[in-house]
Parts: sequence; C-alpha cells; structure tokens
Amino acid sequence: MKLRPYQLEVARAAMDSIQKGMGLTFSVEIARQGGKNELSAHLEVLLLTLYMARGGNLIKCSPTFKPQTIISMERLKQRLDDFGFDGIYRLQMGYILELGSAKAIFLSAEGSSSVVGHSADIVLEIDESQDVSKEKYTREFRPMGSATNVTTILYGTTWDDSTLLEEVKQANLELERKDGIKRHFRYDWQVVGRYNPDYVKFVQAERQRLGEEHPLFRTQYALLPITHGGGFLSRQQIALVLGEHQRQSQPQGKRTYIAGVDLAGEHESEMTGRDAPVNNRGRGCDSTVITIAEVDATNPSQPLLKVVEQYQWTGTPHSQLYTQMTDILKNVWNCHRIVVDATGIGQPIASFLRKELGSRVIPFVITSKSKSDMGFELLSFVNSGRLKLYKQDGSREYKETLFELERARARYRPNQTMNFYVDPQEGHDDFLVSLALVVQAAKGLSPREAKGWLRES
Repeated sequence: MKLRPYQLEVARAAMDSIQKGMGLTFSVEIARQGGKNELSAHLEVLLLTLYMARGGNLIKCSPTFKPQTIISMERLKQRLDDFGFDGIYRLQMGYILELGSAKAIFLSAEGSSSVVGHSADIVLEIDESQDVSKEKYTREFRPMGSATNVTTILYGTTWDDSTLLEEVKQANLELERKDGIKRHFRYDWQVVGRYNPDYVKFVQAERQRLGEEHPLFRTQYALLPITHGGGFLSRQQIALVLGEHQRQSQPQGKRTYIAGVDLAGEHESEMTGRDAPVNNRGRGCDSTVITIAEVDATNPSQPLLKVVEQYQWTGTPHSQLYTQMTDILKNVWNCHRIVVDATGIGQPIASFLRKELGSRVIPFVITSKSKSDMGFELLSFVNSGRLKLYKQDGSREYKETLFELERARARYRPNQTMNFYVDPQEGHDDFLVSLALVVQAAKGLSPREAKGWLRES
C-alpha cells in the first residue's frame, strides 16, 4: 500500500493494537487534504482482507450521512476496486460493505440518527471527530466495542478545547506520559508538505489569502486550537485595516465601486439622521449603514477594497430612505454590485432596491451559517491587508467604525462556525456588518481586458 511515512506510522500503531487486542484509543490530527481519508480507506481495505474469512465488523461514523458517510463508502469501494476486489465485495442495505464474512458498517453521528444495536469487533473509526457530539459518542458509539475491547481511532483537525477530539487528545497525551505508548498523532501542513511540494504551494497561497492568524488556517492547516470569547480582531489586525487614502464624496474616473448595506431594525428613536451622537447606544439607536468601497483589481485573484465613503441614518424609517439610498447607490456611485441585508424586515427593502437597480443588488439573508461564512471572509480580507478604511478624518462614521472594530467579539461554535458581534450593552455592529457585506460584494468579480471595470466571473 502506497502510504506516506506519517500515514504508515498511524496504520502500524493501529494494526499493532488490533492484532494484539490492546483496545487502544488513538487521536489523529492531519492537516486538511493531508491524506486522512486515504489512510482510513487503506486501513479498512487491509482489515477487511485479513478478516474476510473469520468475519467481523468494522464501524465508521461521520458527522453527517450525506455527504460525509457516503463519501467514505465510495472511497472504500474505489480502493477495493484498486486492489482487485471489484465484483467480490457486496453492498448491503445502502450502508454496509461486505467482503467475504467481514463487514464495513458506515453510520451517521447526527443527533437524530439511530445507531444503537451495532457492534464493532475489528475497529471503530470516528471521522471528523471534532464535529461529533461528545454525548452521542459516549452514549451510542463507544459502547459498540465494549464487548470486544475494540481499538478506536478518532480522526480530524483541531478546533477548540470543547470538542470530542480535543478531549480524547488530552486524555491520550496524559496516558502517553504515564506508559510511553504513543496514542496521539499530529501532522500539520509542514509535515504533509515534506512529501508533496504542490501541497506546500497551495497552503502557502491559503496563508497569504486568509492570513496566518485566520481561524480556519490555524485549525485546518496549522492544527492550532482557537480560544473562546476573545476579540474578533486584535490590535494588529485593526492596524492592518487603517488606510492612507482620502475619503471621497463622489467617484473618481472610471473606477469600480461596490456597496454593503446593513439595514436597521425600525425601533422608535428621537435622534435621527447623521446628527445622532456616537455615544447614544440605546436599543433605539440601531442604524442603517451603507459602506462604499473602490475595487482595486491590480491583483485579480486578491482584489483590494478601499472604503471611500460611509453613510449612516439612525432612527429613520426605511420608507423615508428609499429615494436617498437609490440615489446614492445608482446616481452618485453607480455601484457595480450591492449586497443588502435581506434578513427579516430587510427583505422588502432589498426587493425594492433590486427592482430599482436590477441584478446588481444581491440580497443577503443572515443566518448562523451565512454570518459565520461572512465573518471568515471578512477576516481573510483583514489578515491579508485587502480591506482598507479611508484615512482618519475625525468624522463620526470613522470613530464609530473603529469603536465597533475594537469592541467586536467572536464566539466559536463546536461545528466549526463562528459568530461575530458587538455586545448590545456596549453598542451596535452596524458599521462592522456593513464592512462584512461590502466584502461579500467583492466575491466573484474579475477584471475585463484592458479596462478598469469588473465583471462577474
């Protein structure tokens, strides 16, 4: 079997535990696209071959049946074909592969899945274990191998200290200190890269695009955990956002401009318009904010966004803003693309703007998943220096933007998603969200030949 040295190290340790009946539990962290799934599939082929006469069950679970469990089954089928078992193995009930008397049983670890009753006597594998519920594992999967003292392998990438993988990892490290038996295996992108130069080039490009401190780069490639409850942006990251270009009140030449529109909830407030004070941060001070950015596509694969203007209305009913917003986006800036918060009451406003301005308006519904994606994308632009705020001009908009950047918090969830926000007790996040929306507006743009305008790719 053609495995890399680090994959062989895990396979040999697992086989030693299985063949000697040691019943060890291993934790395996391999950088994303580093061959974790290939290692698992090759190990499964070997075990099915060894047990095809005597029989036995190996069980593998994934956080979801579709697509993760299905992908694991397909990968095993491909490897069985590669080793000459095509037409010999059988698929039963849509989730069991049989080779002789040996079975590979693929199960979902979703909370609603029904898995009780299965037993594992060859090996128990937990794929992407950082996304598997600790309760589900302890109550339903772990007991599957209790009668046979089965060897267990948990694969994944790091996330934070609350995951199943991290809990098992820490327990394994403690056991290693006591008896010297290696149970935890960690191979970050640099280890993987020793055997694949193309992989190094890819990860280095990701590091440049995301930034070395981006949560996804830290966890998926560097295998470094993140911490809970910290600031969304560090002082160094905020410093990267501070630009040297001047604020503009109108477009310059044939440049391309995009916009992010965060719509306020319509709470009553006595303070309206641009005269509302920065420190008036009650519930009724939620604002509608438009951020205008110039797109510099000198590097088409990584465009630079220069924030050139911001507009804020506090306490003004949306119905009174329609005309003004349309004029700003269409007549003043002729924005090429406009991403509008279409969540809740924002939906009809986004529909109105789309009717007036056409397909350049893209509604964006904020859910826990979409906001997480939006936050990660915003971080990638910040970390790589591709989002710049205009030069300090003493304006209320500038001060409020910095206030929100400094106060923004991040909360990372076990399913590798995150939320970013400003504590309501401290203020609002209207300018922060508007910045994130303008970053969304930059997605999928590429330069036209010999022109400064952009088109959708």
